[in-house]
Amino acid sequence: MRAIKSLADIRLAIIGLGYVGLPLAVEFGKRRKVVGYDINPLRIDGLRAGHDTTLEVSNVELHDAAGLFYTTEIADLADCNVYIVTVPTPIDEHKRPDLSPLINASRTIGEVLKKGDIVVYESTVYPGATEEDCMPVLESVSGLKFNVDFFAGYSPERINPGDKSHRVSTIKKVTSGSTPEVAELVDKLYGAVIVAGTHKASSIRVAEAAKVIENTQRDLNIALINELAIIFNRMGIDTEAVLQAAGTKWNFLPFRPGLVGGHCIGVDPYYLTHKAMALGYHPEIILAGRRLNDGMGAYVTSQLVKALIKRRIHVEGARILVMGLTFKENCPDLRNSRVVDIVRELADYNASVDIYDPWANAEEAQHAYGLALVQRPERGAYDAIVVAVAHDEFRELGEAIRSFGKFEHVLYDLKYVLRQDQSDLRL
Repeated sequence: MRAIKSLADIRLAIIGLGYVGLPLAVEFGKRRKVVGYDINPLRIDGLRAGHDTTLEVSNVELHDAAGLFYTTEIADLADCNVYIVTVPTPIDEHKRPDLSPLINASRTIGEVLKKGDIVVYESTVYPGATEEDCMPVLESVSGLKFNVDFFAGYSPERINPGDKSHRVSTIKKVTSGSTPEVAELVDKLYGAVIVAGTHKASSIRVAEAAKVIENTQRDLNIALINELAIIFNRMGIDTEAVLQAAGTKWNFLPFRPGLVGGHCIGVDPYYLTHKAMALGYHPEIILAGRRLNDGMGAYVTSQLVKALIKRRIHVEGARILVMGLTFKENCPDLRNSRVVDIVRELADYNASVDIYDPWANAEEAQHAYGLALVQRPERGAYDAIVVAVAHDEFRELGEAIRSFGKFEHVLYDLKYVLRQDQSDLRL
């Protein structure tokens, strides 16, 4: 197998066709032949039928990606020579990095890896994971030697689910490679589809570190605002009014309090802290921010319970409507949703909780969290209403959200969907 010397020599495969992999595969598929591989046959069947259940890519865009071929067969990867891995990197129940999807994808590629091939990873990891954890798997399965027979790159994903303004092609891309020559080729490959341009990092580890601190920084900023919200609530000061006033200064960052979930912000900092502790350093600030953000579900529930008690509404047996389950607005993504924390906390009080989310998939909610969704809330039925996600549908309802409540009820607006005078509680 001859070495890859130019973009024309590349036969590309995308491994994993989720929120990250599919938009990337579609962009490449508009310009070249691409093999899109996923282990989920239902996912492949849906894409072959021309529909993306994640709603990240429209049916028209799928149709326009004429060069994209979908498959679940490893044999279809055999003729490829550049593999881009876009599988999830979650954490387990103990908040430890779970590299099993990444390792399994590496094993799959190892079965078809040939001399001269390049494997590029996009999944968020701690610095060193590509070379320390993935390369040995590729070597073991393929029998080839890293940086002699095959090579690697790392280009961290920057997908923002549900965001129709910042798309894969319009977000600047960090790239890197295991040798200067490979780094240059990887950079050119992405540069062919990323109109926002690329930034070639000096090493794979630098690129890995850059990705993991992007979300760690955001996590800490939100943790600060969450802590300020807790303080201001005790003072009887409206947090949003404070943030609007402070935001009149040009360099004040526009963060807002709330639940921190999703596939990145609530997960990635644990990858960095895991690596730091493995090196003998205990991160103080990062873990403090994580603890605070992970505790916001319990805090919200305690505030709601206190408000119910003040109105002499029995918490045990109370009917409560939670509006929104996805981790963010106008997006069907349920990964690491912290709204679940509120639901489970309320269940501990023996409250009866209905969850309404027009964006969420009911089967996925049941499978992921064991939670059932209602098709539509009952009017005049609830002792409390929690607006947990700022879907456009909820904003359009406005103060009509109160129609779901009983004559005496509590409305808690976590996402500033309503004006201050239209709700009883907000962060």
